[in-house]
Amino acid sequence: MLLFRKTILIILIFSVTSCGFQLRQSILQLEKISNVYIETNDPRSVFYRTLKEELISNKVQLAKSKSEAKSVIDIISDETGRRVLSVSARNIATEYEVFYRLIYSFEDQKQMLINSQELVLTRNYTFNEKYVLGKSQEEEVLIEALASDLVRMTLNQISSK
Repeated sequence: MLLFRKTILIILIFSVTSCGFQLRQSILQLEKISNVYIETNDPRSVFYRTLKEELISNKVQLAKSKSEAKSVIDIISDETGRRVLSVSARNIATEYEVFYRLIYSFEDQKQMLINSQELVLTRNYTFNEKYVLGKSQEEEVLIEALASDLVRMTLNQISSK
């Protein structure tokens, strides 16, 4: 019985690998983009840092100045915040919505390819006053996740141009 299970398992593994199955990966085709300058008012924002890391990990060369760059990603607006979604009977917030709003444009070799594109992402989370420290960390994690999603969306839009 044990030999039968092992044989079935081996056959299953070979059939799955032989058919070309592989996990879906986020493939960014950034070959078109080279020597990029990121123009921003806030170089400490979560989006800027995440974008810079993603470009470096995809082996895109970052220019030190706008004049020596072939392409420019201009981060016009980069803001995050939260809104109250619901309150308890004692008028205490019980649910928040975290948002990340980005406005950017993309210019390649002095030709505007994307004019002032706005992207907004939101996430909801519940709030319990007993767990204030944990909930503030949860909000930070959500903001980082939103920024990461916005970076992927931005780079997908840029690479499609």
